[in-house]
Amino acid sequence: MPSSDFARLLQDVRRIAREVAAQAAAAVDREARFPHESLAALRQARVLSAAVPVGLGGAGLTLVEQGQLCHALSQGCASSGMVLAMHLIQVGCIARHAAGSPFFESYLRELAAEQYLLASMTSEVGTFGETRTSVCAVSPAADDAQRFTLAKDATTGSYCAHADAILVTARRAPDAAPNDQVLVLVRRDDCTLAQVGSWDTLGMRGTCSPGFRLEVGAAARTQVLPVGFADISALTMVPYSHVLWAALWAGIAADAHAKAAAFVRGQARKSPGQTPPTALRLAELTVALQGLRHHWLSVGAEFDALPLPATALAPAGTDVVAAAGEPHALSRIVWSLKFNSLKTAASERTPEIVHGALQIVGILGYKNDTPFSLGRHYRDALSGALMISNDRIAAQSANMLLVFKDDQE
Repeated sequence: MPSSDFARLLQDVRRIAREVAAQAAAAVDREARFPHESLAALRQARVLSAAVPVGLGGAGLTLVEQGQLCHALSQGCASSGMVLAMHLIQVGCIARHAAGSPFFESYLRELAAEQYLLASMTSEVGTFGETRTSVCAVSPAADDAQRFTLAKDATTGSYCAHADAILVTARRAPDAAPNDQVLVLVRRDDCTLAQVGSWDTLGMRGTCSPGFRLEVGAAARTQVLPVGFADISALTMVPYSHVLWAALWAGIAADAHAKAAAFVRGQARKSPGQTPPTALRLAELTVALQGLRHHWLSVGAEFDALPLPATALAPAGTDVVAAAGEPHALSRIVWSLKFNSLKTAASERTPEIVHGALQIVGILGYKNDTPFSLGRHYRDALSGALMISNDRIAAQSANMLLVFKDDQE
């Protein structure tokens, strides 16, 4: 996408964050309702096709550029930013792993034209939070081998009731191993969706992600992505998730920092010629914020510099696609460690920065009815360490570090 076009798209998202998302954020949080206003504005600005390749009608943004959109939107409303991030992750999974599939090429064209919203359903009752195993399976339809049935009990389903389609993980077949998974596009017309439980959470209340019972009576097998979920997870879902989540958490921190900076400037105006004591804390907070921002930007830029996987829907004749059959760079331990480190660092630093802003603002940040209120920021920021538990990620990194050697990478 030309830089001038991206600049216009980013400007649109910043406007939406300021004029739409931020204005509705308190109500979205208070009522735990979906941010319809934000999504309507994003559709109108054609943001939902940001990750669709240019040749299929989208903007073809890089991961860093997509992260900048999430960063900007979450400064107005973190729930809106999370919905956008999750949607972009799903689109990326299709765009980078659907080569040779006329159905998915056509679907992405349709998504770009209609600005469809994609949701995610990777959790499941009985897997205890492990997304790389499934209980449910893609089963042949009784009357047609080219169609399948599917039933899944998900512990959470990211805003599924508000999406046009859902990407669902399942075992490849009824006799497949729990980790032999595929990723299936399920359109709302293909399934029945029954909500299980409620979504009354501490933060990220507008993401509306309770448990769901999903049942597909019969859908075409062409809706199963042609690449196994193991590769999709390693080459796209994990990198996209950790970079885009880190970007939006950094957006929460940036808005908290902005409130603290406005407060300090207000104190300075009251005492001309004197530096408020809170200015020192603000300077320290600025260092932490810059570190958080540079971390996700640097990892995202490294990712963007890698070749596309051979399964990507890339322009014909492109010379940047990794050869089929060869291990992709993202399969190396060093990359897993980078993404794990980014996720844990960003999810831990963000609430620390919000807490630092609260210490600067004081009671005006503690109250919910002031321009400096930070309660929502605090609660939203706490979700980061729980989205794929930091303890689980630390255990994975610890095992990898037993065999990882820098000089081999």
